[in-house]
Amino acid sequence: MSSAAGRLAALAEQFLGAPLPIRIRAWDGSEAGPQDGGPVLVIADRRALRRILYRPGELGLARAWVAGELNVEGDLYAALDRLAGLIWERDEPAPEARSAGSAVAAPLRRLRGAARMAGMLREPRFRAQLREVAGLTGIGLPPRPPAEEARPQHGIRHTLGRDRSAISHHYDVGNRFYELVLGASMVYSCAYWEEPEARTGDGRADLERAQFAKLDLVCRKLDLKPGQRLLDVGCGWGSMALHAAKEYGVSVVGVTLSREQAAYARKRVADAGLEDRIDIRVQDYRELDPEVDGPFDAISSIGMAEHVGAVRYREYADRLYALLREGGRLLNHQIARRPLGGEAEERGYRVDEFIDRYVFPDGELQPVGTTVSILEQAGFEVRDQEALREHYALTLRQWVANLESGWSEALRLVSAGRARVWRLYMAASALAFERNRIGVNQLLAVRTTPAGVSGLRLRRGGFARAS
Repeated sequence: MSSAAGRLAALAEQFLGAPLPIRIRAWDGSEAGPQDGGPVLVIADRRALRRILYRPGELGLARAWVAGELNVEGDLYAALDRLAGLIWERDEPAPEARSAGSAVAAPLRRLRGAARMAGMLREPRFRAQLREVAGLTGIGLPPRPPAEEARPQHGIRHTLGRDRSAISHHYDVGNRFYELVLGASMVYSCAYWEEPEARTGDGRADLERAQFAKLDLVCRKLDLKPGQRLLDVGCGWGSMALHAAKEYGVSVVGVTLSREQAAYARKRVADAGLEDRIDIRVQDYRELDPEVDGPFDAISSIGMAEHVGAVRYREYADRLYALLREGGRLLNHQIARRPLGGEAEERGYRVDEFIDRYVFPDGELQPVGTTVSILEQAGFEVRDQEALREHYALTLRQWVANLESGWSEALRLVSAGRARVWRLYMAASALAFERNRIGVNQLLAVRTTPAGVSGLRLRRGGFARAS
C-alpha cells in the first residue's frame, strides 16, 4: 500500500489536473511532491483532512491551520505563493474578463467546477482514491471549529451593536500582544517607507520611522494648525491623536469602539500630559452629533472605513461631511479591492471566509473609485489620491517578523491559535498587496465653501515628507 502522502498527492493532482505545487509531509512521516528545496506543507494530524473534506476550500484549510493540524516548514511566503492558485485564484476571472459581460463568469466557473467534480466521481480510479482518503481521515462528525473562530452572525449587518461585537473580536485580544506585533508606535495601518538605500537595516527602527512619517504625512495633508480641532475616527491606541497634538498643537477628539484601545490611549494621553487637548471616547462615528460635537477643522480616518460596510458607506460620508466646517479637510486612508466589473461588482464580491471568521468579521472592501464616488455624492470634493500599496506590503512583512521573533512571548499573551491566525493573515495580506490583488489609498477631500473655495494650493504639493 502506498504512503499517506503518496495517496494524497495522487488525489490532489488528479483533481487539480496539474502537478502538486508544494511538497507535503503526512502525519506518518511520508512525503510526496516536488523535491526542489522549497517549503513543505506538513499535515500534522489527519483531522486536517476531515476539516477540508467537510468544508472544502479556504475555510477548511484555515481551520486546520489555526488548530495546528497544518504547518509550513520553510518559507511561509513561498508556501502561500505556491498555494495561492489553489485557494484564492482558481475562481478569479482574468483581468480581461472583468468587463460588463462578466456577471455570468463566476456562476459558469462554479458550474464547470461542479461538472468536473461530477465527471471525476464517475471515474472508478478517482472513487477508489477518495475512499482511501476517507479511510485516512477516520470516520466521524466534522471537527468543531477552533475557539478563535467568530460565530456566524445573522440579521442586519453593521448595526451599532453588531459592529461593536465585530470590533471587539479583532481588537480586544490584549494590548501587550499588539505592542509585540506593531512595535512602539502602536499604529495599525501601513507605514510610509523610505527607499531601501535610506533605511538603516534595523527593521524595527525603520518601521518606527516609517510610522512617524505616515502620521506626519496625514497631518500635512490636513494642513493642521495650532488651535484647530481634529476628529480622529477609529483612533486605535491614540497614536494619530498624540502626534497631531504634540507636533501640530491641535485639539483632538478620538473615537473607537474598543474599550481596550480607549483605556490604553487614555493612559498614553495622561502620560504625555495632554489630557486638556485630547479626548478619547468609546463611541461610534454615527453617535457624533454635528450640532454638539462639531464643527471640526479636519478629520482623519485611518484604516477604519474597511469596517463601515457598503450599506453604511454613504451614511459614513454624510456624517463626516456634516461634522466638518466649510473649508475643512478629510483624509480617508483605506484598503481597496480590485473592481470586478459590470454587474459582477454587485453580485460577485464576497469577503474571504478566513478573514470574515477569524480576522475582521463583517469587514468589507470596495474599489477606490467607489469610495471617491460616494465621498463626492456626499458633497466632498476629492482633491488628491495617493496609492500606498507597496508600503503596506513592507509594513506587514515587518509585523510578521516582529511576531515570529517574539513567538514565545506571543504564546504567553494569546492562544496558539490566535497567534497562528495573525501570522497567516499578515503574511497572506503582504503577498496580496505585493501582487496587486488589493491596494491601499489616501484620499484627501475637502468640504468647499458655498462659493466653491477649497483652500488648497493651485498646484499639487506640500505633502512631501519633511527632512
